[in-house]
Amino acid sequence: MERRPRRLVASLLVVAVVVAGAGVAAWLFQPWRLWTTTVVAEAAPGAVPGAVPGAAPAPTGATTAGAPAPASGPAGSPSAAGPQVVAGGDLVSLAHETTGRVTLVALPDGGHAVRIEDLSTSDGPDLRVWLSARPVADVEDADAGRWLELGPLRGNRGALTYPVPAGTDVAQFESLVIWCKRFSVGFGAAPLTAA
Repeated sequence: MERRPRRLVASLLVVAVVVAGAGVAAWLFQPWRLWTTTVVAEAAPGAVPGAVPGAAPAPTGATTAGAPAPASGPAGSPSAAGPQVVAGGDLVSLAHETTGRVTLVALPDGGHAVRIEDLSTSDGPDLRVWLSARPVADVEDADAGRWLELGPLRGNRGALTYPVPAGTDVAQFESLVIWCKRFSVGFGAAPLTAA
């Protein structure tokens, strides 16, 4: 008679461990994200050459606190004419199929923004948008080098704009990476080739 209660206790313990393990695995991997899509259609930062046709321009007169006054200068520098594309490239796939176009834009107020257009990638847990000092060929270890997080990826389809923090030396970054922070893996990356 004593064997039966021990077997029952052992069976219940195994079931409890399996259920707890499944719960932890579901929280970590979030498998339902394989079937979810978040479409975003944010406005381009002003009238950017090559921007999505029909995208609404950013409001005029908008400024960034503490940003330097607008400068005029050589081609590719911000001017009263509006934002200028200073670098860009096409997204390439890393751990997940990823496509789209990335541009780094100099704004009239002296700041910068990153524009991602025609984005198509998998949804995933804890996806981030990073500027990386590593070239695209080396971004699989992007977290081992110098990088700057611009924020969470707000959607896995469409057009997104991320402001670059004031005072950032954008010349030190060679690529943009869509990075899964939870698993330390890149979903996709684009070179920031000078325009």
